Amino acid sequence: MGIRERLSGNEAIAFAMKQINPDVMGAFPITPSTEIPQYFSTYVDNGEVDTEFIAVESEHSAMSTCIGAQAAGARSISATSSCGLIYMAEMLYVAASDRLPITLAVSCRALSGPININNDHSDIMSVRDAGWIMLYAETNQEAYDNYLQAMRIGEAVQLPIMICQDGFITSHAIENIELVETDQVKAFVGEYKPEHYLLKKDEPMAVGAYATPVYYIEAKRQQAQAMMDAKDVIKQVAAEFAEMTGRSYGLIEEFMMEDADEAVVIIGSSAGTAKEAVRQLRAQGKKVGLIKIRSIRPFPAEEIAQALKNVKSFAVMDKADSFNGHCGPMGAEVAAAMYANKVTEPKMINYIYGLGGRDVRVESIQHVFAELEKITASGETGETYRYLEVRE
Repeated sequence: MGIRERLSGNEAIAFAMKQINPDVMGAFPITPSTEIPQYFSTYVDNGEVDTEFIAVESEHSAMSTCIGAQAAGARSISATSSCGLIYMAEMLYVAASDRLPITLAVSCRALSGPININNDHSDIMSVRDAGWIMLYAETNQEAYDNYLQAMRIGEAVQLPIMICQDGFITSHAIENIELVETDQVKAFVGEYKPEHYLLKKDEPMAVGAYATPVYYIEAKRQQAQAMMDAKDVIKQVAAEFAEMTGRSYGLIEEFMMEDADEAVVIIGSSAGTAKEAVRQLRAQGKKVGLIKIRSIRPFPAEEIAQALKNVKSFAVMDKADSFNGHCGPMGAEVAAAMYANKVTEPKMINYIYGLGGRDVRVESIQHVFAELEKITASGETGETYRYLEVRE
């Protein structure tokens, strides 16, 4: 029987950390993720966990702490946001290349400049190629559930993993949530028993050694294979989690897609707003649907292409821009997925929306569907790279 609570997304993540009781947390505060180490440090101070909490001087040092601890054989965690994540960037690549399954909670926030502390996805999209598994949550419940699944996934393929949620929107808003009993959490997550680690006295080894051209590309190929293998692991762990809790997750979520003519592809809390837009349009007789991406890395290319193959037009919604002059980051990913899987018929457009915390309303998404309906009727996409509700 689950425990019914009312928690913010940050509180839910910190409580999941408490239930797991990791070995080391390296942390430096940054809005809007500061509450995660704040709550967790209270558990440490109260003796409710055995974790070594290391308060450092920067986010770069926080990830360096996790790398050293994980390499030594300790289960290590951190939390950050926005510019803090970018300050970690050098060490994010190191953690992934050293195959260290660190777990990082990210409360996503716009990058400066101009200076802004509100939600968009520019921070995580900036590091999406660092080699980390990345799962994204729509709700506080999903943020908590993703965290409980994270270590099983990362440790199975020896890759670090980010658990992402929308800053302030879910990180600070309080929602009803169902927690898993702590003994069940511990049994589900299990203990960390690495095969190779620095403090294993009978097996001298090095972590982070210099890779000459003779070895570098083979190391990267192994990383790539681990990321490909992670798709099946994510699905298997989700299946076990569903058996325990009744809450099911996949790489993507399809919402009213069975007979949809038009669809949107979206990430994060805005999916909830978009679902309401779909419900209202369905009540008007419109055949519309939605795909929510949960796994950013590994990217669910086949699943997305399969879900979209029968629609007539669709829009990819990007809460970040690539500044390449023709699309956002998810727009490029989805277009590549369609091409690789030989799905060429649906007309695709890409919207940049919600930057710096700009509000996204049901009417906003309904406007997108109205534009898609025009494309379906005319067969012409017009401008494929669009900004939603911006003062030109």
